[in-house]
Amino acid sequence: MSAKKESLGKTVGIVVAVCLVCSIVVSGAAVGLRSLQQTNAALDKKSNILNAAGLYEMGMSNSAIESTYSERVEQRFVNLDEGTFVEAPKPDYDMYKAAKETEYSTKVTNSNVGFQRRPNVASVYLVRDDAGDVSRIILPVHGSGLWDLMYGFLAVDADGQTVRELIYYQQKETPGLGGEVQNPAWQDKWDGKELYENGEVAIRVVKNANPSNPHTIDALSGATLTSNGVENTIRYWVGEQGFGQFLKNQAWRS
Repeated sequence: MSAKKESLGKTVGIVVAVCLVCSIVVSGAAVGLRSLQQTNAALDKKSNILNAAGLYEMGMSNSAIESTYSERVEQRFVNLDEGTFVEAPKPDYDMYKAAKETEYSTKVTNSNVGFQRRPNVASVYLVRDDAGDVSRIILPVHGSGLWDLMYGFLAVDADGQTVRELIYYQQKETPGLGGEVQNPAWQDKWDGKELYENGEVAIRVVKNANPSNPHTIDALSGATLTSNGVENTIRYWVGEQGFGQFLKNQAWRS
């Protein structure tokens, strides 16, 4: 009996030791990879911003992405209520994290955009041409789709009115249906559309949209709820609770 107990004790000891070693290895790997993951996430974000800026080329190297971004793109911060440039509220400020803190955010009202609070200060990205003039303004946007929030970048001309790109980089929509928000053919339909008419938000996503209408984009086939989510998202972020006052002020010209 004692021999069996001793054997069982050794077995348990070995199992515990193996588990302990494995946990140490996994924890060490996670810590070691964290820096690499953060670097890759930052690079992916810059790639999507360059895509919205019309500066991304297929097969760009990491160094080319970094250099093009640093030369042509400038991140600024905007007070959404006033529509003016401000300093970041704190080091390493993140507008999406700020939206979860009451000190740095405001409750969303009269909107079905899909989230409850939005940051008081948001990031914008100014794209400059070879002469150093602002050629595009890139606005971070997010809102509900069918299954979850979708995140993207809306690129607008320096007139603060004309859309050039809508790039979704994170979404969980159904492939072949709502997932078509990332289809280049559908993204191209946004180029040249106008956000406002007589000072009011006029952009719409509708079925069988007339291509000649400057304010309408054809809805995604078989994905009504996703299409509605895209419309709600863009109308919210270019409206008075979003970047509307900033686009009206055209602060980038000062």
